[in-house]
Amino acid sequence: MNRLWRASPLTYFALIAATVLSVFPIYWMFVVASRSSDAMGQLPPPMTPGGNLGANISRLFANTDAYFLAGLINSAIVATTVTISVVLFSSLAGFAFAKLRFRGSNALLMVIIATMMVPTQLGVIPLYMLMTKFNLNDRLPAVILPALVTGFGVFMMRQYAGQAVSTELIEAARVDGCGTARIYWNVVVPALRPAAAVLGLLTFMTTWNDFLWPYAVLNDPENPTVQLSLRALSDGYYQDMSQVFTGTAIATLPLLLVFVLFGRQIIGGIMEGAVKA
Repeated sequence: MNRLWRASPLTYFALIAATVLSVFPIYWMFVVASRSSDAMGQLPPPMTPGGNLGANISRLFANTDAYFLAGLINSAIVATTVTISVVLFSSLAGFAFAKLRFRGSNALLMVIIATMMVPTQLGVIPLYMLMTKFNLNDRLPAVILPALVTGFGVFMMRQYAGQAVSTELIEAARVDGCGTARIYWNVVVPALRPAAAVLGLLTFMTTWNDFLWPYAVLNDPENPTVQLSLRALSDGYYQDMSQVFTGTAIATLPLLLVFVLFGRQIIGGIMEGAVKA
């Protein structure tokens, strides 16, 4: 029986190989970010960090073509706002679909699921025309508003609420005189916290890395998101690869920081969902 749970040397080898393959591109990105552009053409390629990281960062933030600092700030505003909104509205809608009875709930849920089947690219032109009509182009609200709630988030929270939130607990709270809003805040939110952490991480990563929609609505080069700043760094006949890798490394740090801060709760949420399933 114990042998069934004992990892073999082949298992350790596979895990180590998978870890190296996953971590090495990130490590080498930081290595090139700390060296000059000549490191890209060296054979064999350098495997240790250099001493040019500070100079590369200074040149990156001084680059008037990329406006990298503005891109970082704008992306932080957009990703944080969208993440909070998606988690809030998705948990509210998920709770309503899972535990509240109202006419047309199944039809509305089917409509929401159907929106997940529509490719994002098909909505770019209608959304762009709508933002133009509202005079929001070249402004951050044009990036934020279309992403305030997602069908995936609603469906995910609805599935999780159906298992994690006890109907008997909700009925007991109603007997004690709690309204729907108080039940949501005091009963539902604590139960949905693991799923909310997973949804928040996925939403933050997706929004932070989004390029297509900001590229469509933000035409002002002085008001980019971080992905548009990285695109500006790679434009032109001559590309300073040390700046490109430095910008990419700095743009990756917030994602790593979010995962480090919330990783335990996120992994706990995934494992709890697997056990419930």
